[in-house]
Amino acid sequence: MALLVAGTFFMENLDATVIAPALPAMARSFSVQPVELNTGISAYMLTLGVFIPVSGWIAERFGARRVFALAIALFTLASLLCGLAATLPQFVAARILQGMGGALMVPVGRLVVLRATPKERLIAAIATLTWPALVAPVLGPPLGGLIVDHLDWRWIFYLNLPLGVIACWLALRLVPETPGQRDRAFDWPGFLLTGAALFCLMLAAEWLAQPEAGWNGAAAAGLLGAALLALGLRHLKRAPQPMLHLAPLRVRTFAVTIWGGSLFRMGVSAIPFLLPLMLQIGFGYDSFHAGLMLMAVFAGNLAMKPMTTRVLRRWGFRRVLVVNGLINAAAIAACASFTADMSIAYACAVLFISGLSRSMQFTALNTIAFADVEQRLMPSANTLFSTGFQLAIGLGITVGAIAWRLGEAVSGAADPAAPFRIAFVIVAGVALLGVLDCMRLARDAGDHVARADVRR
Repeated sequence: MALLVAGTFFMENLDATVIAPALPAMARSFSVQPVELNTGISAYMLTLGVFIPVSGWIAERFGARRVFALAIALFTLASLLCGLAATLPQFVAARILQGMGGALMVPVGRLVVLRATPKERLIAAIATLTWPALVAPVLGPPLGGLIVDHLDWRWIFYLNLPLGVIACWLALRLVPETPGQRDRAFDWPGFLLTGAALFCLMLAAEWLAQPEAGWNGAAAAGLLGAALLALGLRHLKRAPQPMLHLAPLRVRTFAVTIWGGSLFRMGVSAIPFLLPLMLQIGFGYDSFHAGLMLMAVFAGNLAMKPMTTRVLRRWGFRRVLVVNGLINAAAIAACASFTADMSIAYACAVLFISGLSRSMQFTALNTIAFADVEQRLMPSANTLFSTGFQLAIGLGITVGAIAWRLGEAVSGAADPAAPFRIAFVIVAGVALLGVLDCMRLARDAGDHVARADVRR
């Protein structure tokens, strides 16, 4: 079941990144400028932000098995419509539909695994669910370029069709049936406030990540989003039947994955954005070879996977999160030392270490998040986690873009790589702040999960 859910996660994460190299070809097909295709990417991300908060209620109301299978079917149908789109408005509409499917597929799939997994197997299950978030952003750009060079861009979406059909069939066979709670009323104020807040925050992030976008609109969207989020949180605390409960935030091991964990995710999400740009603009690499350098990160991700459980058993969550978090921040900062005549072996070693630390930190954070959460609060905790995760990933690109702009303002135009070096140092500082939150964990935090795994 964990492998099935991980496969659907991979489809969702890959579709968020794979179309970037295909934008020029898609623009020619739709007879528009490439920059206008940003609406297709933005529509997908914004739809995720709006509908992820309601996923927990939908799963409780109609049953996780039914919703998960329906989400896969919706995502697959939307992929077909994306491939068949003849105009940009048709493509954007299909991407919105695909975002709705992804918004349900990811959190509901994780909830299915969390409910079916005993504590003694939680580390292994979470490690399986973690790899799509690590692998897809790295494989997406080069895979998209490969498809565009040798096939039609529409195959980016057609490839989802057989995978989606198989995944939907397996979901109906493997996921246990759970009865829906027919008496759960829908919290419309909570949905509208939180959905609008996340829409505005994601919109601000999208605008800030685009060099041609203005600061004023992004600032207005960010302030409006923050105000709506404050009102939404106030409502969720007071409503008798809120769309999701905030009680999991009082669990320290869960809260650290939302606050400190979000800073970590912002830091690592900026790397696939900044590094290819530095290699192309600063050092003259072509787009394919710039994207290929990220494969060293992918290699580190894979190399760490077999060791994750043993490391957590041996050293414990708190020590791993702190020490590994420092290594991750140092690896990000080391990217600032890259030069045009650098040794490829040195660059690959830095990126490999970055991949090792990313994989370890993702698994540790994602596991400890649910280690102490009661089963009755699991749907709300899962929804909060998915919302925070998606927002942090989106804001990571924004942090990278802002850091790049600050680097340009400080360094001038003498060295085209200088703004990126400054940006990597800033992003490393953001990741380092996340380590401070991890230091507040108890020394034995999450140990009962690791000890249970040892007994098994």
